[in-house]
Amino acid sequence: MTNSRHTIADVERDTGLSKDTLRVWERRYGFPDPARDAQGERRYDDDHLLRLRHLRRLLDAGYRAGQIVPLPLHDLLALPVAQDEGPPSRPEPVAPSRRDVHPVSQHPPHIASWMALLRQHDARGLRSGMEQHLYAHGLGQLVREGIAPMNVWVGQSWLAGQLAIFEEHLYAEVVQQVMRQALSQLATGRAPAPPRVLLTTVPGEPHGLGLLMAECELALAGCDTLALGVQTPLAEIVAAARACQADVVALGFSAVLNPRDVRAALTQLRAVLPAERVLWSGGQCPTLAASGRGALRLTGHRHLARLDDISMAVAHWRSSMGREPGSTAPAAVSPAP
Repeated sequence: MTNSRHTIADVERDTGLSKDTLRVWERRYGFPDPARDAQGERRYDDDHLLRLRHLRRLLDAGYRAGQIVPLPLHDLLALPVAQDEGPPSRPEPVAPSRRDVHPVSQHPPHIASWMALLRQHDARGLRSGMEQHLYAHGLGQLVREGIAPMNVWVGQSWLAGQLAIFEEHLYAEVVQQVMRQALSQLATGRAPAPPRVLLTTVPGEPHGLGLLMAECELALAGCDTLALGVQTPLAEIVAAARACQADVVALGFSAVLNPRDVRAALTQLRAVLPAERVLWSGGQCPTLAASGRGALRLTGHRHLARLDDISMAVAHWRSSMGREPGSTAPAAVSPAP
């Protein structure tokens, strides 16, 4: 086995699959089958990591471990993930493609340039390119037309094994630096307006990039934002919302968390937060994007699937509360959306 350099902790962080789950699969299904180092510790290779990423994606789409863990990678790639398709009884083998998931020629020049800089590990050049786009087009366009599509490319390239973990981390660090600097500049000389929005993620959700993008959108809408970072215990979220007199609690979710945990966290928070405090959730978590009978319905909760939904949610809150940017008191109080 070649390139067996990933520890079980590395795999857990990368895929969101717990150490216990990996060990159970190893005993029950014979996969993953890691090598052992001189101390007897498990060591996983890049092929393990790639297959485990796809297994996590399929688990999030509703497949059961017993259905998919024993399958080879080319069979996993053939499985549909759309909710209305359902698991097929027997997939047709498809050879995995190693081509770039998004050829550079299909992207606008600024995205293609950033991709090339990331592949060259040129963090300074990538940051400079993003800052130039910021100064030329503003923070809104940087987030919506630059960072958002770049995130898609990075995520899919990572899933296909075409970006290393350190490259994804390098990208995330550069993007966060650029957005935080822009937020600092935007706040200079501006008095924030309601709503006051507290932003964080729940325990088990380590991804904060989408949360920072949402903070940029809220700042552009003139909101007063309070960012707590990631993985704040539920009791502390409630305490912070009370102490800081937050009007809105906004939570970011990716596909890392188990759907049951997502629903449980939102249901618990909605039950203990005062009725006048609105609960927003954002991101592409499959359980939140579900519609019909599988949709999560909580009074006082609103799911914002896209960045564009944020400004509409802010406008709706201000309209329902009788407030406009710059006002200090509500003209009339009505139930929160």
